[in-house]
Amino acid sequence: MTSSDQVVHTPGVQEIEVDTSFENDSAVGSLEDKLSRYSQSLTSSVTAYPVEHGRRYHAYKDGSYIMPNDENEADRLDLLHHMLMILFDGKRIHSPVKRENLKRILDAGTGTGIWAIDVGDDYPEAEVIGNDLSPTQPQWVPPNVKFEVDDIEEPWTHAEPFDLIFSRYMDAAITNWPALVANMYTHTKPGGWVELQGFDTHYKSDDGSFPADAYINKFVATLEEGCTKLGKEVYTGPTFAGLLKDAGFVNVHVQKYKLPLGPWPKDKKMKEIGTVNLMQVLEGMEAFSYRLFTGTLGWSLEEVQVLIAKTVKELKTMKFHAYVTYAQKPE
Repeated sequence: MTSSDQVVHTPGVQEIEVDTSFENDSAVGSLEDKLSRYSQSLTSSVTAYPVEHGRRYHAYKDGSYIMPNDENEADRLDLLHHMLMILFDGKRIHSPVKRENLKRILDAGTGTGIWAIDVGDDYPEAEVIGNDLSPTQPQWVPPNVKFEVDDIEEPWTHAEPFDLIFSRYMDAAITNWPALVANMYTHTKPGGWVELQGFDTHYKSDDGSFPADAYINKFVATLEEGCTKLGKEVYTGPTFAGLLKDAGFVNVHVQKYKLPLGPWPKDKKMKEIGTVNLMQVLEGMEAFSYRLFTGTLGWSLEEVQVLIAKTVKELKTMKFHAYVTYAQKPE
């Protein structure tokens, strides 16, 4: 047996000591009262959102995610969802999973929950679970949809595996992608699928009109510097295929889509996509930079605002364009 084949035996699980006052503590009240108070305490702990530079951030695992969780960011995420639905012709699931096999679906890092809600409507026979660091999703959802507060980089506690695990918009959010994808593998049913959607935010142009010294390049380079300092991966899309293969998945498929930035395309559909994309990028400049550039890189708020202003002015000239890469991975 080689050293890599050796099994490491850890000490047995310690017995959990019983609180002897539990059954006799009449002063505290009934079990239902205790659970109610605990639930209220838990709710307040995950909704005591910190505010920095006028933006609201996650309370649970504060600092583990650079983006805000306020209404402006929710609107941007829903705008991004709308843009991708146009790009994908309304297709929410690309994996070739049969409808009759979709019984359990996980939306890992659900954000506003809009994808999970739409899929719950599309597949009323399936159980759809969405998790995120903040409980900012709507309360009125399809009966087969539920949301949980969770950190997907922590050990998963789901008792049953999933037919489909879906995740998107996790750029600059994850510290250990190989461990996360391995966790997905563990919690996917045999024959089930994992679908990841991500971006390559290194802007490019087909006609050479994108200048190398563009302010957006400086903005993205600074974003990458800050995320690297935090141990976060920014450009996830191009890495997904390798991650999934390394984790043991098969039938890995990658679909790339060009995503214009600005209303410059002649094609009507691509013009709408480019316009919406420009809107969400402009809206996201503060979200991506305020906390990261000031808190992690030591910039002053004024320095960040100057770079944003120059970048926004440049983007609005619409003299160049860009594309991102979307990666879809079945099993």
